[in-house]
Amino acid sequence: MKRYEMPPSFRLKIDRDLCVACKRCTDECGFGVLSYDHEAGRIKAEHARCVACHRCMVYCPQSAITVEADTHAYQQSAAWPVHLREQVYRQAATGGILLTAMGNAMQYESIFDRLVLDACQVTNPSIDPLREPMELRTYLGSRPDSLEFEQEGGYRLKTEVPPQIRLETPVLFSAMSLGALSLPVHKSLATAARTAGTFLNTGEGGLHEDLYPYAENIIVQVASGRFGVFDKYLRAAAAIEIKIGQGAKPGIGGHLPGEKVGDEVAATRMIPAGTDALSPAPHHDIYSIEDLRQLVFALKESVEYSKPISVKIAAVHNIAAIACGVARAGADIIQIDGFRGSTGAAPTIIRDHVGIPIEIAIAVVDQRLREEGLRNRVSLVAGGSIRSSADLAKAIALGADACAIGTAALIALGCRVCMKCYTGNCSWGITSQRPELYGRIDPHEGAERLVNLLRGWSLELKEILGACGVNSIESLRGSRMRLRGIGLDAQTLEILGVSAAGASC
Repeated sequence: MKRYEMPPSFRLKIDRDLCVACKRCTDECGFGVLSYDHEAGRIKAEHARCVACHRCMVYCPQSAITVEADTHAYQQSAAWPVHLREQVYRQAATGGILLTAMGNAMQYESIFDRLVLDACQVTNPSIDPLREPMELRTYLGSRPDSLEFEQEGGYRLKTEVPPQIRLETPVLFSAMSLGALSLPVHKSLATAARTAGTFLNTGEGGLHEDLYPYAENIIVQVASGRFGVFDKYLRAAAAIEIKIGQGAKPGIGGHLPGEKVGDEVAATRMIPAGTDALSPAPHHDIYSIEDLRQLVFALKESVEYSKPISVKIAAVHNIAAIACGVARAGADIIQIDGFRGSTGAAPTIIRDHVGIPIEIAIAVVDQRLREEGLRNRVSLVAGGSIRSSADLAKAIALGADACAIGTAALIALGCRVCMKCYTGNCSWGITSQRPELYGRIDPHEGAERLVNLLRGWSLELKEILGACGVNSIESLRGSRMRLRGIGLDAQTLEILGVSAAGASC
């Protein structure tokens, strides 16, 4: 692409009075922005390469670097906003699909930000979480319609309960594959999952040998490419997930570029090193609910019915009907991924324009499952831009049993959401397979940061429960009367099953 067609998005400012040309910044940058000019005896920057990852700025010992948006004027046009013009420039130069990463970058309104939680006062007093126990423990899996007990010197459960997985807090780590993420990040996530009593989902990249000791806190995934899927992999995990769709790219497959497929990734995925890992858009053995049911029970049979089977689907317009079909196919857990969910690589046009918000999907699926008498058969896990404990609480009040977080976990590890994961140049080492970059991640430190995040959210969730006058997460689940909408239209409120703030009911 000719330089004049696309001005830089960001500009590095180097304070020459502070800079001592130590070259630390040139070592830290994964995108080749900074270099040392031997003739001038100073650091120079190629601004067009900058993605605002902040690595140089954070690690400059003199604090001499500032990253700023490169403000360049365009003629104003309501019909042609700047980002659309820049997309045309890029495609005119390349003739290809524009790729991106992370979650939806469009200015869609967040429904979570338009929902508030009700609180208790005088006649129905709140509960003090510092003085009263709060139960955040959550079980995921199919539940029986009723329980029977028998008394033999005490009470014993007579009903045979299907296999469950236990979360000490209703948050788990989203499916993120080895290859999309570096091995030290997977180790950080696995260690944190074991410490915090939750689960890491391997994504479609298989399970690295170093992570088998953490298998009791790992959910393995069976995707359309079947990468890394074999008997030991299935039997080792706590649960198995069939990936049908992903919120960031509903209806399309996956692509891990060959330059990110090193020896370890290749061995784990069971593919040749250096080759692109292409997942088909559909599973070529699933074209109906009956086909899905066959795979669900084949996996159950392979592990002797000892583990719950999850099915991950993207939030799309007929999501309620799809979820009911998945429940009838024998799934124990349904994970719904909203259109703000992140990814390592996706066509920009798909990420930004396909799918529906997770808030809508949770509400309609929970309601439809109740209407069809299926709600007890499955647990619901919601993902797709769960950004805080407030989003978590609101998702549960809408009907989710638990939530999955991906981007929030990566941000805890240092991610700056520069949306360049697919390049493999991540300066923080999170999405890179370059040893000099992923070596920057210390799994022990990473795990500590992730555990701190989950602990902070858990403490905040207890405060929210106390304010709502309940002492267990079960009491908040599906309790939409705890929610009120602000600035949402009547139809959206009706779909959500939520009243407007100030309404009498």
